[in-house]
Amino acid sequence: SSVKANYWIVPAIEIKRSKGISRGKTDKTDARDIAFYALTHLHKAVCSSLPETDILKLQLLHTEREKLLKAVLLLKTSHEAEGFLPAEILKEIKSLNNATIKKLQHAQKEIEKKMMSLIKSNPALSQQFSLITSVPGVGPLTAIYLIITTKGFKLFANWRKLACYAGVAPFQYSSGTSIKGKTRVHPLANKKLKSLLNMCALNAKRADKEIGAYYERKVKEGKNAMLVMNAVRCKVLARIFATIQRQTPYVNLQKFAA
Repeated sequence: SSVKANYWIVPAIEIKRSKGISRGKTDKTDARDIAFYALTHLHKAVCSSLPETDILKLQLLHTEREKLLKAVLLLKTSHEAEGFLPAEILKEIKSLNNATIKKLQHAQKEIEKKMMSLIKSNPALSQQFSLITSVPGVGPLTAIYLIITTKGFKLFANWRKLACYAGVAPFQYSSGTSIKGKTRVHPLANKKLKSLLNMCALNAKRADKEIGAYYERKVKEGKNAMLVMNAVRCKVLARIFATIQRQTPYVNLQKFAA
């Protein structure tokens, strides 16, 4: 911290793909490739900055929560051994696993309480949390993950850039007059965020009449249901960014329609 040096964060895959055809891998060649990328892409350089301490704490707590969730899911797979293990042994294993699962779930709830306490103690994060959760279909855990991912909405200039990062932005695949591929999303994405946005879209379709009507209308027009759901994910993201930029909660204008 005393050095106060500028630094530039670049995804490893971007450097890897910029290398072209290459063979072999050593620490020395990796260092050379990184240096060559930095030298030839200075025009793209954007200095990074460390997120505030509370966001870093949130990120650490969220990582621990994810570990606990994975452990619980792993322990719940014991029922798959039914028919392969003696019933007596399986019963003992299930009993031990259930006790462990309860402890893990208790720890998970404690972490979630600490995350909420941390957000409430920070006025800026508390405001962002309230604004995000005012959007229909968006829950508290999604709001927390969005705050972490966007570094308090400082990392992405607009919702379109975040949609691209999350893997919900559609891209056209065509060339000349002969190749007319379908418009589709790219597999390179933040899978966790994409999954959360999918749950938000499903919730919004049920909870928000406007979104529900939009979905039904597009499906009746012959649009693919998955493409329409992806459009709903983008709508949810756009609404979230709108509340953050305006600094006012989401308002459902359909309630005031005549």
